[in-house]
Order: sequence, then structure tokens, then C-alpha cells
Amino acid sequence: MFYREAGDFKTTYQQDSQTFPIRFDRYRYYVVLAVAFGVVPFLINDYWANAILIPFLIYAIAAIGLNILTGYCGQVSLGTGGFMAVGAYACYKLMTAFPEVSMFIHVILAGGITSAVGVLFGLPSLRIKGFYLAVATLAAQFFLVWLLNRVPWFYNYSASGQISAPEREVFGILITGANAPTWAVYLFCLIFLTLAGLLARNLTRGTVGRTWMAIRDMDIAAEIIGVNPLTAKLSAFAVSSFFVGISGALFFSVYLGAVEVGEAFGIQKSFLVLFMVIIGGLGSIFGSFAGAAFLVVLPVALKLVGVDVLGWATDIVAHLQLVIVGALIITFLVLEPHGLAQLWRVAKEKLRLWPFPY
Repeated sequence: MFYREAGDFKTTYQQDSQTFPIRFDRYRYYVVLAVAFGVVPFLINDYWANAILIPFLIYAIAAIGLNILTGYCGQVSLGTGGFMAVGAYACYKLMTAFPEVSMFIHVILAGGITSAVGVLFGLPSLRIKGFYLAVATLAAQFFLVWLLNRVPWFYNYSASGQISAPEREVFGILITGANAPTWAVYLFCLIFLTLAGLLARNLTRGTVGRTWMAIRDMDIAAEIIGVNPLTAKLSAFAVSSFFVGISGALFFSVYLGAVEVGEAFGIQKSFLVLFMVIIGGLGSIFGSFAGAAFLVVLPVALKLVGVDVLGWATDIVAHLQLVIVGALIITFLVLEPHGLAQLWRVAKEKLRLWPFPY
């Protein structure tokens, strides 16, 4: 009964075109932000932060980036793991070369470097698309992992081939290293996710987003009406790689602390982020959040229920997770291609019309 548009009047064009036109949605958005910034940091412990909250924040940024490229612009990409690796190694080189610079600047610059690499590997999209573009981005995934693993300069000639994040502070608070407090790492990642969500939402609702969707729906017709495919496709690769690079930098610097490129950013990482986008919903910012939350919570929930409650073996639970994810992907692709985001939209429409059936 409280989810209604009756009495929610708009008197300006700005009010009519705002992101959340319904007053209840705006209040819910502010409440979620208030709880995330003002309540959760005081309640979380190390287990819940490292198992659910921090991975969700980082993967949500990567899912937003991939959703911009694949969901909004229609350019299939299987190189997300490689671009995350570029962001991680760029952040590592910046942290070791400029230790006095703020971590905020390091992460943003790492995203910018990844954006430039993404534009370089996005050039084939001007001539190929579909399956062939997916293969090209898959080649980028293997090439980037091979390059970062074979050139010692990227990992500062370390004998182990790993990169380790040195301890860095923001406003006097440690956010990297083993001694960093969990609440500080959580807030650091939450700030980037909030800014990424706002930026992506505004981009997709504006002129740039409309050009991306025009290319996605029919690139030839879009070019006829004046959309420049070069600008549209390369801008999608640039923005997508920027977000993915930020997620890779955060994944390395504040979450894992030490990574080896082949293990942390292999092809499995690319498929994981792609599954988040498929299950959450292509062409939806909310779907990126929903897909990331689902695939981060699923293994933890299966472990708690299967191993701790039912006493199953851990390998059985791990295989069950793969079965569930595969079944869900097939189900969503066949029955609901727009994923969890569409189910959420349908539920809100039902609430708006309840108790009437139409």
C-alpha cells in the first residue's frame, strides 16, 4: 500500500526525468546509503567482511563495467580477468613508484591505464562483432596474463613472480596490508562502488548511453541516423575497462594483498564476472549489483548449509555450486534473459498496482 505514485507530483522537467521518480524509491536509496556508510562499518567482523561484503563491493564494480560493454553496447567480452590484472599491476607499480601519493589517486590512475589498454584491444570491434569479437577478447585475456607473467618489470623482478601490496594509509588510516582494519577497507571499497554506480547510471541515461544502446540494437541503423560507431564502441570499451581496472586494483591492493596473475586473474575470473552480468541482468545497473551479490553469497550459503548443517563433503558442495550456477544461467537465458533485474521490476510493478490484477 505504501509503494504508490498517487500524490507524488512533478512540477519540473528535472523532477520528471530523475533517476528515482517515485518518492519511496528515493527514500529507500538514501536509507541504503545511510546504513551502508553509517551502520555496517560498526557491525561487521572480519569473516563477514572478507567472505561477503568486500568481495561483493569489488565484483559489483567489475560487473558494472562489463555490463556497460556487453549489456548496454552489445560488445561481447571474455577478457575481464585480463583487464582486472592490468588494473592490479598498474596499481602495484604506482604504489611502489610513488609511495607518497594517495591510494585514491593510485586506484583511479590504475583504472585510467586499464581504460587505455581496453581501447587498444577494442579496436577489432570496429570490424568484427559477436562470436568473433568474443574470441578476440578471449585472446586479449590470455595475452595480458602471459605478458604480465613473463615480463619481470611488471612485478619488480620478484623471484616468486608475485606482487605484494605495501602498507598505505588514507587520512592516517591504514587500508592496505595485513594490519589494515576491516571497516576501513570496507569503506574504501564502498566509496568507489558508490561513485561507480552513480557515474554508470548517469552515463547510461544520457546521450552516451543512448548511442551505446543504438549500437547494441542495430549498428547499421544507428550509423544511418548519425551515431559514430568508432566513438560509441571505443567509449564503451574505455568506460568498461576503467571500472574493471578499478575493481582489479582494489581486488589486489586491499582484498588479497598479494597475487599471482595466472591464479588470481585467469579465465575463471572472466567467466565469473560474465555470469554475474547474465544472472543479474544485461543492460541494468541494478542487475550488476544483484548478480554480484548472488554469486558472492551463494558459495558461503552452500557451505553453511551443506557442510556445517548437513555435513556434506566440501568437494560435493563445490560441485553443487557449479551445477546451480550452470542451471541458473540456462534458466535465465531461456525464460528471463534480463535476469534478476527484470524480476525486481516485475515485483515493483505488482506492488504499484496491488491489489488490482492488471
